[in-house]
Amino acid sequence: MRIFQRSETLDRLPEQFFVNLTNKVQELEDQGHDVINLGRGNPDTPTPDHIIKALEEAAQDPTNHKYAPFRGFPYLKEAVAKFYKSEYDVEIDPEKEVAVLFGSRAGLIELSQCLLNPGDTALLPNPGYPDYETGIALANAQMERFPLLKEHNFLPDYDSMSKEMLDRAKLMFLNYPNNPTAAMATKEFFDETIEVAKKHQVCVVHDFAYGAFGFDGEKPISFLQSEGAKEVGIETYTLSKTYNMAGWRVAFAVGNPSVIEHINKLQDHLYASIFGAVQYAAAEALTGDQSVVKQLNDMYESRRNIFIKKLNEIGWNVEGPKGTFFAWLPVPKGYTSEEFSDLLLKEAYVVTAPGNGFGKSGEGYVRIGLLDSEERLVEAAERIGKLNIFKG
Repeated sequence: MRIFQRSETLDRLPEQFFVNLTNKVQELEDQGHDVINLGRGNPDTPTPDHIIKALEEAAQDPTNHKYAPFRGFPYLKEAVAKFYKSEYDVEIDPEKEVAVLFGSRAGLIELSQCLLNPGDTALLPNPGYPDYETGIALANAQMERFPLLKEHNFLPDYDSMSKEMLDRAKLMFLNYPNNPTAAMATKEFFDETIEVAKKHQVCVVHDFAYGAFGFDGEKPISFLQSEGAKEVGIETYTLSKTYNMAGWRVAFAVGNPSVIEHINKLQDHLYASIFGAVQYAAAEALTGDQSVVKQLNDMYESRRNIFIKKLNEIGWNVEGPKGTFFAWLPVPKGYTSEEFSDLLLKEAYVVTAPGNGFGKSGEGYVRIGLLDSEERLVEAAERIGKLNIFKG
């Protein structure tokens, strides 16, 4: 059998760090072990009923059995505009400032292909979402990473970045509330980001995937709430997290009209648009009953409170996250991130994501998802406690 060589484009793609972790988990589950998987980012509760009913209704409409418009139905883009006005008091032009995405992951990967030429530079947070790298690799561009450090509240420190690096940069990715650190951004930070972007002519892409989840009464803010944001960039938003629609693969980008047009042009060639019934349900999610989102936020906050309290009781002195549905926790002395994650997996059957999988600056941490019941989260903490790592 002849083996065909893969392209140079595929050779440039980064290794998927979490494939190895998934394989380890599967091996233990195949052996019959009761594994508590807190290493994932997949919501564990179902999509709200009213959204499912909207899908069922729309699926009966023969109009949706045909190809949908390439750039999405106007009613979905109008729903996006209404959502941003209602939630953030931001005016959005549904025709020129909205691009419908096949999930935000696809959109984030596409953006590098839309804006970068071979050899161009993009700036990435370290630690950060690994798939930012994928789009840059596909564009045959270069990447430079800036650290997110605890002493700076896991926000970029623009004063520490060299002028040369900022001048080289054509694109910069940000993500708040942050995956994996769970940090929150301030309006002052976004204001500063816009000034930096204007000065150095950088396009900002703000990944707002966890925009629905802020704790202790603090609501996450949109990048577009800062004056001038549309001049320098866009924001992506997914329905996966806010409405538990991860498997539905629908999201959107909003902001700078030129970038939105670039996304639409690329997608004109890649896709024949999202199933109309999914678009209809997405519009219902964005403009319908938002109490389900508050209930989801309250559930994650309750899980956080119980889990973090239990971890401190076993001697793991940690702080709770301010947003997202992740906890970013320091590993005990004497362990690397991967060593500690492996220990919890093999000895306690608790899955965590080692921080170095998100970049070198993630070393010394593990990411834990609040994505199981309170009872299972308590059990996970108790299993970790029985290892007696934090005694003495």
